[in-house]
Amino acid sequence: MKVDIFDFDLPRELIASQPVTPRHASRLLDLSADGRITDRHFSDLPELLQKGDVLVCNDTKVIPARLYGQRGEALVEVTLYHPVDGLSWWSFVKNSKRLKQGDVIVFYHDGKPAESSSFSATVQEKDKEDGVLIRFNCDSDKLAVFLQEFGYMPLPPYIKRDRPGKDSLWHKFNDKENYQTVYARYEGAVAAPTAGLHFTPEVMQRLQEKGVEQVFVTLHVGAGTFLPVKTDDTEDHKMHAEYGIITPEAAEAINKARRNGQRIIAVGTTSLRLLESAADDKGIVHPFVGETDIFITPGYKFKALDFLITNFHLPKSTLFMLVCAVAGTDTMKKAYAHAIAEKYRFYSYGDSSILKCVNKI
Repeated sequence: MKVDIFDFDLPRELIASQPVTPRHASRLLDLSADGRITDRHFSDLPELLQKGDVLVCNDTKVIPARLYGQRGEALVEVTLYHPVDGLSWWSFVKNSKRLKQGDVIVFYHDGKPAESSSFSATVQEKDKEDGVLIRFNCDSDKLAVFLQEFGYMPLPPYIKRDRPGKDSLWHKFNDKENYQTVYARYEGAVAAPTAGLHFTPEVMQRLQEKGVEQVFVTLHVGAGTFLPVKTDDTEDHKMHAEYGIITPEAAEAINKARRNGQRIIAVGTTSLRLLESAADDKGIVHPFVGETDIFITPGYKFKALDFLITNFHLPKSTLFMLVCAVAGTDTMKKAYAHAIAEKYRFYSYGDSSILKCVNKI
């Protein structure tokens, strides 16, 4: 399938750099009814759902996986995306051409310049597709402490923040709180499951009162989710694997709901990809522990989905392809054209949508 099918023009000013306050004040593009687009706010979600509906949410927690460092005079920006063991990580590195095997990167932050830092990593390997493998020069039990001290939230590249330094404005932003869902629990993600960023305790309380059940699964989202599709055809694109868990209890809750004719609503493409990785051809979701690199494009028949709650995605991205698979390519192109005309806010800190799945087994 040609990647150009999924292209569209987006004005730069519609890319959100900060979330709205409160989170549930974000807008919600409602495509839950056949052939109709309705403009709402996320706080309306409880009124759109029914008693017995099951929301499947990703409870992964984002770690501060973006690091700023120096190798000699060269400045580098490191985004961790896939752990190999307790100290080695594959990472995407800006200015990686200046690095070679054996180089030591010394990390710094606003309050600690590189020359006084004791936090560093050594380059182990470089790969054109997978980036740079680094190994941290510390004890494994100290790494989490160092990441909390030196790390910044791994915002996607379209959200601009200055490099830390004496004139840095990082203190103006509250990304360590904003770029985390209110139900985040298990550390391991290096990108947020952004569809969940709109939920607040107030909305969750109203959903509970409505009789909507929340089931939690865990997919540790990787930075590969932001990588552009560089091939001309979807068949040639490589998806990076991500680690996920569906407990037996979560699988049984979802399967019980389906047996009772209740609706399954995935909160975010991350929850959806994990569900589809664990479901069989009869729509039964099995317990799951492991990695998934599932790549969903139009023509795919969904096994465990009725609706999807999701943000607005990049043109020609795997995530826009996924939502086209859910609701139909023509429908999503019309929906995005409407969202652009109505000045919805796009991407990770942007507005939300709810889509009806029209392609099911």
